[in-house]
Amino acid sequence: MNKKPVRHILGLSGGKDSTALAVFMRQKYPEIEMEYFFCDTHKELPETDEYLDRIKARLGIKIEKLEAARGFDHWLDVYGGVLPSPKMRWCTKQMKILPLEKFIGDDEAISYIGIRADENREGYISTKPHIKPVFPFKEHGLVKADIIRILEESGIGLPKYYSWRSRSGCYFCFFQRKYEWVMLAENHRDLFEKAVKYEQEHKDGREYTWTQSETLQELLERKDEIIAEHEKSMARKEKDTPKKSLAEVLDLVLDDEDEDLPCLACHL
Repeated sequence: MNKKPVRHILGLSGGKDSTALAVFMRQKYPEIEMEYFFCDTHKELPETDEYLDRIKARLGIKIEKLEAARGFDHWLDVYGGVLPSPKMRWCTKQMKILPLEKFIGDDEAISYIGIRADENREGYISTKPHIKPVFPFKEHGLVKADIIRILEESGIGLPKYYSWRSRSGCYFCFFQRKYEWVMLAENHRDLFEKAVKYEQEHKDGREYTWTQSETLQELLERKDEIIAEHEKSMARKEKDTPKKSLAEVLDLVLDDEDEDLPCLACHL
């Protein structure tokens, strides 16, 4: 009986690092027959879908969309209405990790992970022995400035949401900073209102919040204060680097990324 060939998989999150990795691998290792996937929660920003279309067009690739058999609302009910949080990341498990492991099945696979050399983390590492993680950026010593350069030179660039948000993921991602919640309300008021409903509407009358210590409505009432604090923070960073290249300007915008963010399935 012939043994199945090893599969090569690369997860695209709709963010900069996984996209740059797709470009890098095609340029440096064109002989690898790569399978690209995206874990679709159906709670993404419209900018993410647009970016994925841009990636497909520029690289001429197919991106397999993986999704859970049951959606977010089903699992929210299963977990008793408790919203996902840094301490209870059920959305990651049910809507990203499990669909991905089903996609791989029992096949031997090499998973290419877009974690950079300047990051002190590994992402999600599967416990399944037939899935081998590799970290090309770490192996080649590539850091954030290299990733931005790769994207600019490829013509893909950065996703539009980076003008106000520092990460990919669901529109209600609990890792968002308060400024990003305010900007969600500014850019996608309909999605912000949906996130508010998730806080409020529970059959037993309980109320959960996406952010610690306040509801989204309370947060929005402090909009001017939050924006002012963000602008002060950006001004301090700009003062520390008065002469900046394009990469350094973008680095300021993306500087608040959560280096421990574990929920991207592309970090398998």
